[in-house]
Order: sequence, then structure tokens, then C-alpha cells
Amino acid sequence: DMRGSLSGNLATMGPGVPYGIGAKFGHPDRPVIVFAGDGAMQMNGLAELITIKHYWEEWADPRLIVAVLHNNDLNQVTWEMRAMEGAPKFTESQRIPDVSYEGFARSLGLHGIAVDKPGQVGAAWDQALAADRPTVLDFRTDPSIPPIPPHATFEQAKDAATALLKGDQDGWAVLKEGIKTKAREILPGKGN
Repeated sequence: DMRGSLSGNLATMGPGVPYGIGAKFGHPDRPVIVFAGDGAMQMNGLAELITIKHYWEEWADPRLIVAVLHNNDLNQVTWEMRAMEGAPKFTESQRIPDVSYEGFARSLGLHGIAVDKPGQVGAAWDQALAADRPTVLDFRTDPSIPPIPPHATFEQAKDAATALLKGDQDGWAVLKEGIKTKAREILPGKGN
């Protein structure tokens, strides 16, 4: 019986790790997986890893995996500004400090895995799911890859393009990655 919880109607930031801890207390015999951005980890996730450290040995199944999407950017807001307002990235409010989330986990006695390349993803998940303690997967991601949903409106695409043309510092990287992403959708198996 698999269950899930998502807080995302208003671009909420920070509930993932606390939700995961709550799920673990509700079902200590099941693995729990949390996805969190690096902004959320800096907001409260790092402190919640201390909570995990305190309680994990009481759980029948110690696997609580925190997958951190690490790009040093408040990326949801960056893309919302581009797509909804036609505004370029405002680095001063979007860039966040670089932190080794897997290193912090290891400093607490938890398992930590850095994932820097796409080819490492499968093995990292295998290690995390086989671990004898909670694990932080520190996934380095590219903030320039546009999260273009299949239902993006013409207006949203136009506003995002306008933002890039207004001098967005990541403009060329975003354009390049956006074209690659759409090409992969149209031509599966090509250009990977």
C-alpha cells in the first residue's frame, strides 16, 4: 500500500523533509522518499536532518531517503518569474549558497551520496535503497534546463522568451537546454 503527499499548490517550500519524518513515524516499517530543492534544505531541511539523526535507530526500517535537487538557485521562483512575468532571472534574490548536503548528512552519521553525472543516478538510488541508515542523495542539477510542462500555454512560452531576451544571465544556456529537451521528447533515443 503505497502512499504519497504533495504540497505544491502555492509553490510551498520546506515541508518535504518534515512530511517525510511524519510519514516515517506513521509507518516506521516502510521506506520513505522525500524530494526537496536546495532552497528548502537551507530553509529547514538541514535542521530536520538532525531530527532524523535523533530518531532513526527507533524505526523498524531505517530507510528515509532525502533526494536534494541541488542547483544553487530558487529555481521554482526563477522560472515562475520568467514564464509568468517575462522577467529575467534576478540573481541577487535567487542564488543560494553552495552546501554539501551529502557531506552534512555524513557529518551526522547518516549516509550521504553526491551525484554529479546522469550515469551515477541508478547506482545512487540502489545504494540508498540498500542502506542501513537514512540517506541524503545530493543530485547536482542544471538550473538552466527549463521545466517546460507539456501543457505550457503560448503566453507562458512567450513570457519566458521575453525574459531571456531582456538580458537573463542564463539566457543562452536556457535556450540550448530547452531545445535539447524538446528534441528528446520529439526524437526519443536521439541526442542523449
